[in-house]
Amino acid sequence: MENANEILIEIENTEKISFDASFRIVSYCTQLLAQHTSQTELLVRRIVIHVLNNWNKVDANVYEVWADLIETLGFYPYIQKNGSDLKLESFADDVRMSYFQSDFLENTYLHKEQKKISGYLLSGKNLIASAPTSFGKSLLIEEIVASKKYKNIVIIQPTLALLDETRLKLKKYAEDYKIIVRTSQPCSNEKRNLFLLTAERVMEYENFPAIDFLIIDEFYKLSLRRKDSRADTLNNAFLKVMNKFHPRFYFLGPNIDGITEGFAEKYNAIFYKSDFSLVDCNVIDKSHLINWEQSNTKIDKEKTKLLCEQLYMLRKEQTLIYCSSPARARRIAKIYLEYLQDREEALDEQVPLVEWINKNVSPEWSLAKELQYGIAIHDGSLQKHIGASIIKYFNEGLLQCIFCTSTIIEGVNTSAKNVILFDEKKGDNSIDFFDYSNIKGRSGRMMEHYVGRIFNFCHVPKQESIVIDIPFFEQEPQILTNEILINIEEEDVKQQVRNRYDKINTLPADLLNIIKQNGVSVNGQIRIYNRLVNDIKSGSALSKIQWSQLPTYDQMYYILEIAENNLFDFESRKGVFSVSQLTWYLNTYRTKKNIMDIVNDIYNTRAASVKNLTDERSAKYYDDAVETAFHIYRHWFQFTVPKAFRVVDSIQRLICEKQNIKPGSYSFFVQQLENDFIRENLSILVEFGIPSNAVRRLEHLIPVSLSEDEVVEFIKRNRSELNKSLLPYERERLEQCI
Repeated sequence: MENANEILIEIENTEKISFDASFRIVSYCTQLLAQHTSQTELLVRRIVIHVLNNWNKVDANVYEVWADLIETLGFYPYIQKNGSDLKLESFADDVRMSYFQSDFLENTYLHKEQKKISGYLLSGKNLIASAPTSFGKSLLIEEIVASKKYKNIVIIQPTLALLDETRLKLKKYAEDYKIIVRTSQPCSNEKRNLFLLTAERVMEYENFPAIDFLIIDEFYKLSLRRKDSRADTLNNAFLKVMNKFHPRFYFLGPNIDGITEGFAEKYNAIFYKSDFSLVDCNVIDKSHLINWEQSNTKIDKEKTKLLCEQLYMLRKEQTLIYCSSPARARRIAKIYLEYLQDREEALDEQVPLVEWINKNVSPEWSLAKELQYGIAIHDGSLQKHIGASIIKYFNEGLLQCIFCTSTIIEGVNTSAKNVILFDEKKGDNSIDFFDYSNIKGRSGRMMEHYVGRIFNFCHVPKQESIVIDIPFFEQEPQILTNEILINIEEEDVKQQVRNRYDKINTLPADLLNIIKQNGVSVNGQIRIYNRLVNDIKSGSALSKIQWSQLPTYDQMYYILEIAENNLFDFESRKGVFSVSQLTWYLNTYRTKKNIMDIVNDIYNTRAASVKNLTDERSAKYYDDAVETAFHIYRHWFQFTVPKAFRVVDSIQRLICEKQNIKPGSYSFFVQQLENDFIRENLSILVEFGIPSNAVRRLEHLIPVSLSEDEVVEFIKRNRSELNKSLLPYERERLEQCI
């Protein structure tokens, strides 16, 4: 008897799937299903997905036969999509189909595995779900919200970009829920509340109402063994909500085989693993075309040449190219841009972002040129609105390829017909099979690309079982950090870490509470406390800490200097090498309120050191300056510096109040920095992904007396008038975000 691989090859290569061939293939699939194993069902699903991918080849006289098989597999979303061809003939079929229609999402059908998970969630079970990227786990988040079963819901996702995507999907429920995305937004007493927050913002939010449902997306980020720098905070965010409110919860993530033993039992949760997918992926090996015995430089040159040729062949389709680092993604993107320029392959229609970049950044920035050729980059340093627009254009088919890093795997929801694994590293570390599976999972798109492709330009990691550790529950002494340990309830502390726990709890209770709430390095905060106590005692610190509103240069320097090596360091540099340099950049940004001043400073400093500045070298330096400045903005100004000031603020307040000394107050400066120094009631617009310079042009048109919620309503009512002050790109962003 033929095998499944032979049938897949036949489906893809034949010009027509005849009447007889259809019956033969369906008969084979029926025999496989009769074996009732997960492996045989997986093979049948793959065959049917490939048939759907080649539906134009199928003889119309056997549509009914295929409809029966597709219904048996539980592919109800595809039956709905192809309703004119896939008609269910019997009353029993119609009854089964109606069972899979969502009770809360209009005109939406769930596939059979989604229906199982939906049943667990809506019956009040705690669920830890592991399923492929294309499973549709996030659709079930919307179903929970639409059901209105829960009054106050917290959704934790790892990035602001993901949260903004979720906000846009869920804003249709704004009549029933107040959607809260910032720590400054109070909850509603009249409506339900939907909190869309990162783990850091969960820790910072002070007055949660009674939370009755908690969702953690990408829950594998709880693991400390996977060396995620934000794992401490995610563990503590879970503990903060769970210990106080004991809500129902839903964890979701891809390609996970298990979790710490005993966790599901303690929290009365179900661990549900599924390999069910409505898309398939063809794996195409390109690594055998590369001579791996050469030097790294020659290997890279050979790979890049091969990549350009492959992308040119795929230029009518959408492709994600995974690179190990932002610098590498940018470099390879520029090489492919030159490849297309040599062939005069610019797009006929330009995306509006190009004009915005030309006017607000520079036409010399390579991204502006790349977008004109259907190319983009995507990494964590891009301004929020730029990254969101790139994903939007890509999803709409306006861009052909994105050179990306791990942010595309973990930070946004997008997929493509093709994925190219160009590098086998993530930063300096080799990717493992879990990373590879997640990258591969971006190929194919449910309801659009039935079959995706991954092109492997490097060696594939060895397959292994992925078990995610839950540190606050497992409490492995060599792994558990003090930052998590101090937030574990005393009765839940295990014997192997009891001595450490007791030692930390010898700290004064008021200091311990602040350290817990801040959620960053315990030892670092203790050192800052001791330093401040000594400096205040000696009289050298008061003028540097007793400030409010906006600090002087010296006051900023002092705060950052005592935070260095306690809350952050410069080992990884990230565009900054010292406290004095960081303070200078911060002061420049605070004064000019425009990141382009830092871009120009970085560029001018570099260019001035070169005697013969060619056009090519000048363009490279300018690109480097833009990317460095944007990274400083995202990593330092939007994350690290505000956190450092908050922590020092909380500690100096405690010390000053104990000594009856007037404390400083840094909250206004921190909020201003995080909000791009935009007027307070308009800062929600920056949060929503509208460029800050566009918001500044609207300031004089929007009353200062309005609350954040009222500002959004004002914009909706006066959109046509406000649009007159905006570029087409900015109008596009306003339309999408509000």
